Amino acid sequence: MLDKRMNDNGDKIDVFLGVDVGSVSTNLVALDLSGEVLASVYLRTRGQPIQAVQEGMREVGKKLDGQVNVRGAAATGSARYLTGVVIGADLVKNEITAHAVAASHIVPGVRTVLEIGGQDSKLILLRDGIVTDFAMNTVCAAGTGSFLDHQSARLGIPVEEFGDLALKANEGAQIAGRCSVFAESDMVHKQQVGYPVEEIVLGLCRSLVRNFLNNLAKGKKLEAPVVFQGGVAANIGMKRAFEDALDLEVNIPRYHNVMGAIGVALLVMDEARYMGESNFRGFSLADFEYLTSSFNCSGCSNNCEIIKIKSGRETLACWGGRCGKWELEFDSPAGRVPRG
Repeated sequence: MLDKRMNDNGDKIDVFLGVDVGSVSTNLVALDLSGEVLASVYLRTRGQPIQAVQEGMREVGKKLDGQVNVRGAAATGSARYLTGVVIGADLVKNEITAHAVAASHIVPGVRTVLEIGGQDSKLILLRDGIVTDFAMNTVCAAGTGSFLDHQSARLGIPVEEFGDLALKANEGAQIAGRCSVFAESDMVHKQQVGYPVEEIVLGLCRSLVRNFLNNLAKGKKLEAPVVFQGGVAANIGMKRAFEDALDLEVNIPRYHNVMGAIGVALLVMDEARYMGESNFRGFSLADFEYLTSSFNCSGCSNNCEIIKIKSGRETLACWGGRCGKWELEFDSPAGRVPRG
């Protein structure tokens, strides 16, 4: 996409960066003014969000080859506040908003968004581009990608092969999906009685779908158009299982695994008209060293745990308290960003 990084006059083009850092993956994208993806990176977080962001920025910088002008940068995901400080974000937004905006951009008029990541899942309902309802599962692995990862290890089959196997199945084995432990026990039983592996794999996909719908839908009306995103959307067997359960067509976007990053990049693009120069620290932030620590605030009976991030001797930001006291006291240029 080298030709897209320069305008007709040979000047650098404006781009907007989005970073989505979760417990399992760290995703980065660079969008041009039309909202097209110029570069994307999908990495494993591996419990080290700062290092993952630094590595991701290094890769995005190489792909863009310095031929762009960063007009805005934004962060989302469970580590969004930390990420916002590290990259110098102009905007920090929650995952629900980011995923809804991305889905609406890719599939105009979308009404149902199914998002399944490695350790959480989300259901988002929209009407006329506005989020009207949502639900999240962050406590039970049976409704997330880790469920399939665990069962694939038990079967000795790479999870990347699940989709093709599931499409070869006829009916699919009936496997309990309310709990990962029960599901594994049920799966082992199906192996012992001789079920073909493809029927077990489709059964696992349908088990995850049932868990998702039982925990998150709970009587909600799911309507077309439906968009399925998140890392688990790469499994075509999950698409089949959702379509069978909903009796609706399920759309999987090309960049399904980085939709949160796309959404927050679109949001900062919209904010750019009201912004001055971006707070973005530059792609060289990969060379900076950061230290994260925590302490308990004794200012009141809440005894909140406060997260602190430092670079050298400088405290860049603090957050985590209910009252916002520490966010204000250690407000830095990179920390002065709209949050939601």
